[in-house]
Amino acid sequence: MTLYKSLALVFFCVLSFFSCKQKEGEKSIETPKRPNIVFLLSDDQTSIATGCYGNSQVVTPNMDNLAKDGVMFTNHYNTTAICMASRATIMTGMYEYKTGCNFMHGPLKPEKFKKSYPVILREAGYYTGFAGKFGFAVSNGESWKEDTNDVLPIDNFDVWGGGPGQTYYKTSKNPTIAQYAKEYPHSSRAYGAWAHDFIKSAKASGKPFCMSISYKAPHLPFTPDKYFDYVYKDKTYKKPANYGAESATHLSPQAKSGRQYNAYNFWRETEDTYQEAIKGYNQLIHGVDYSLGMIRKSLEELGVDDNTIIIFTSDNGYSCGAHNFGGKVLPYEEASKSPLIIYDPRLPKNKRGVKLNNVTANIDMAPTILSYVGIDVPKNMDGENLIPLMSNAKEFKRESIALTNMWGNDEIQALTVVTKDWKYIYWQYANKSMQPTEELFNIGKDRLELNNCVNKPEYKEQLETMRKLYDEKYNHLVSNGLEIHDYKKYAVLFNRKANAEEKKPFLTGDYQEVLRQKAQEIALKNKNK
Repeated sequence: MTLYKSLALVFFCVLSFFSCKQKEGEKSIETPKRPNIVFLLSDDQTSIATGCYGNSQVVTPNMDNLAKDGVMFTNHYNTTAICMASRATIMTGMYEYKTGCNFMHGPLKPEKFKKSYPVILREAGYYTGFAGKFGFAVSNGESWKEDTNDVLPIDNFDVWGGGPGQTYYKTSKNPTIAQYAKEYPHSSRAYGAWAHDFIKSAKASGKPFCMSISYKAPHLPFTPDKYFDYVYKDKTYKKPANYGAESATHLSPQAKSGRQYNAYNFWRETEDTYQEAIKGYNQLIHGVDYSLGMIRKSLEELGVDDNTIIIFTSDNGYSCGAHNFGGKVLPYEEASKSPLIIYDPRLPKNKRGVKLNNVTANIDMAPTILSYVGIDVPKNMDGENLIPLMSNAKEFKRESIALTNMWGNDEIQALTVVTKDWKYIYWQYANKSMQPTEELFNIGKDRLELNNCVNKPEYKEQLETMRKLYDEKYNHLVSNGLEIHDYKKYAVLFNRKANAEEKKPFLTGDYQEVLRQKAQEIALKNKNK
């Protein structure tokens, strides 16, 4: 009996082993393979500076092809149109008033970065890499400066190709990608080469991967890759219809008080300086476009293109002389909007090449990436998962987002609410010469924002609707954020019912005062030398 029992036990174990193997095999067939993620971020690229967004003067064949193969979002906003705050928002899915991260304010706390999409994906078994301009500090200190490696989360990635501060266009000046300098002296193409090596190592790891690249281009100084000089040679560019100061007469005095209106003189000094600037800007974008092409080619060559999702966007827009503005920061269309293209090779053909005009934002990037890999979106995130929108636009319920500017001189700090067709801006600043100002634009019909509808009787009902939406966004801001650094003051500054006296203790100085202070600091520094 003992022998029979032993044989029976062995037979049972053998059957169990093969049964388990069969079940494991069945599970591997039934369980979808987790997709790879490629997230590409240009710097200061406004949406209209992209061929597929209707600008025939910009040569972006790879971005255009990505849009044909994927989904293009035509109303994509950055909730804070400045690089540090926007990049922290992109990674965490939270508005700036919850991240607490921006110039003049402070760094992103490490515990908040732990809830960013790269960290969450790595914990979920993804092979992660970052290259380029990281753009914000992760620190328990108070300083926001991101110009040293000490405040960069290098150890949170399997492969690091990033750099502190603004990084450099010259590849050799960026230590983490300097090995590509001989063949690719300009960083935009060098990041394409870095991507190939990362994808290769990720494939060897046997893990799904998440690769994030943040280009310096087309940020100032406009130093394009000479390799592409032929692309825009002898070309002359038309100015946009809302170019120059004459198109800004209807805008608030607050908006025209800061450096965005009073500096960046190369956009308006002469025709030659404008042409030189726009050519450099467009050529830098072409370099990013070329790098995108390199990356798509690498994915194909390494056999992972059929399971790799590509997301391309930018951290904010750029004004390029519209309404006499340079730079970004302001809530107008050129400065706050960027391209967003999502390519998913698994998407049915009838869902590709689609243009969606629903309002999307940088807060949506982290929730969408996490949803693609099957991870529940953390409750702290403010953004939406965009995957259902790409399948059925009717299922996407959100109708508005908030745009904030909490940086720069007091006058230009504002809270804005945007829908698909309307934009309402509340300029909070008041002094002897200015009063809080409202602006209302029908951006569905007036994309250049040439007509301020706020005082037109026929739009009174729409104004009240937008005010109510504004108050909802304001209440969210007050109840869900503002707990760190100096953000509490915005509970007063962005309150439409607060008066000038109530706001006064929270103001730091208007644009002219800031300039005088800087001049005094420079004079004192030179005197002490």
